[in-house]
Amino acid sequence: MAFQDPLFSIGAVAEMLRSTPATLRSWEERYGVVEAARGRGRRRLYTRDQVDQLRFVKDHVNRGLSAADAHRLLRERLAQGPSSRTPAPTHRLVLLAERDSAAAHLSEYFLRSEGFDVDVASTAEEAEASFRHRAPAVTIVDLLISGSAGAELCRRLKRIDRAPVLAISGLDAAQQALAAGADAFLKKPLDPIALVAAVHELLSRHALVPGAAS
Repeated sequence: MAFQDPLFSIGAVAEMLRSTPATLRSWEERYGVVEAARGRGRRRLYTRDQVDQLRFVKDHVNRGLSAADAHRLLRERLAQGPSSRTPAPTHRLVLLAERDSAAAHLSEYFLRSEGFDVDVASTAEEAEASFRHRAPAVTIVDLLISGSAGAELCRRLKRIDRAPVLAISGLDAAQQALAAGADAFLKKPLDPIALVAAVHELLSRHALVPGAAS
């Protein structure tokens, strides 16, 4: 089975970069270097590679370069091949709301091996109770938990707190997840590297932006 990279909403990416969705849309329309995928509702979805590319542009703009020149440099950089990515280490609590006990065990193992604390919930009710009690830094929600209650769980969690939510599913449900308030989506089967990287990205964004929202 092929693994897939996580997908991030334009709101989440804007907050990661301390930018705005309007700026990201303008860059795409003007320069066409980083082109987000679109699904139902024309929502923009960004891969981790695209987040890195936009971060490259934003860093150069912050140093005084024009957006046009920053995108020109990015185009040249992309022509040279992919660059490596090294997420910053962190030690934060992750709430894993996963209906499949075997999948939960595997995801928990890889998250703990990266230094995360992990709280596992097997139902939507258990997950919400843990979220209220322990205030996790990131929550991972299986959209099929408790008989496909994951989307509603995402909505409920976002009403309680603005901490980032990563939705996961074996279905192509990115649009449904983002519409429910999730900050990012990752399709099953989960690649452990992609899972850990997505959690790092969301934690980094939340740590950098006071009151971060989806």
